[in-house]
Amino acid sequence: MKIATFNINNINRRLPNLLDWLKASTPDVVCLQELKCSERDFPAAPINEAGYSGVWRGEKAWNGVAILARQREPVLTSTALPGDSSDKQARYIEAAVAGILICCLYLPNGNPQPGPKFDYKLAWFRRLEKHAGALLEAKIPAVLCGDFNVAPTPIDIYPTTSWDNDALIHPKSRAAFAQLVDQGWTDALRKMHPNDRIYTFWHYMRQRWERDAGLRLDHLLLSPPLALCLEDAGVDRTVRGMENASDHAPVWVKLRPSTKPGARKRKAADATAASKPSPELAQTIGPAADAERMTTRSRSGGAPKRMITKRPLLVIDGDSFAHRSYHALAKTIHRTDGNGAGAIVGFANFLLRL
Repeated sequence: MKIATFNINNINRRLPNLLDWLKASTPDVVCLQELKCSERDFPAAPINEAGYSGVWRGEKAWNGVAILARQREPVLTSTALPGDSSDKQARYIEAAVAGILICCLYLPNGNPQPGPKFDYKLAWFRRLEKHAGALLEAKIPAVLCGDFNVAPTPIDIYPTTSWDNDALIHPKSRAAFAQLVDQGWTDALRKMHPNDRIYTFWHYMRQRWERDAGLRLDHLLLSPPLALCLEDAGVDRTVRGMENASDHAPVWVKLRPSTKPGARKRKAADATAASKPSPELAQTIGPAADAERMTTRSRSGGAPKRMITKRPLLVIDGDSFAHRSYHALAKTIHRTDGNGAGAIVGFANFLLRL
């Protein structure tokens, strides 16, 4: 699987660039930042025509994040970073794609510093660290992708003193990034290129692209299960040199299938076990099991051939969510017979979201 992140810096203005890159690079998953468009102005139609489905959170003229998946439907899990319900900026979106949790983020710039914008950046970092720690604790295959607005070390910025007072390389910003990685995340690009000066952002001013005066601000951090599958990582630098280009270039990683010892044997054993449910389970699920384990005859008319449809099982603590819905929704919601319906409506809406 190839996963990429790209600060597009206005998706409608750079749409031709984006579509050309998608066609040439064919990433399986793409995280976009700085859409700079409202929800309804997101160019879903041309992106669908290019073979990608998406989920997004827009914000007119500012911010905005999206996750695209090639020939797959991303399953939206969150449109906001937990920890501050008052934060309305469109900087985070999360979706599951092919068994991987994709966390797309656009971390605040923080300039000028010191000041409220820098305080907001550090507070956002703390919320991200808490959420990322929970993902690691749950052992979820996850990737944190996006524009972190941090050049983590001196090698991640061209030799200069002109940025010394900038929030992008401030010691507190770098310390926050290091603390996040030290939880157990793998910086994929740095892992594959430990000693190289690699940049992902070149400011429009002062011919910084022409002089290769860049910074590495865009990162893909892999949780331990995915870090084991890391095969390659790089930057599509040429995209930055295109006409009407974003000031960022796409960054990508390639993940190979798990090669842990015994993984293939366990997978085969699991498939065999899945095709033979226990007698107790067969009695419980009855005809549904028969429908799931469909059979078809070969073209030669021989014996039926078994086809297994593997689908995820979602387990819900129904009592807990019904109780929560009962107390959360207004008591003025009624059925036609006058009885309360808040718990029913809330629980049904919750299931639909899942």
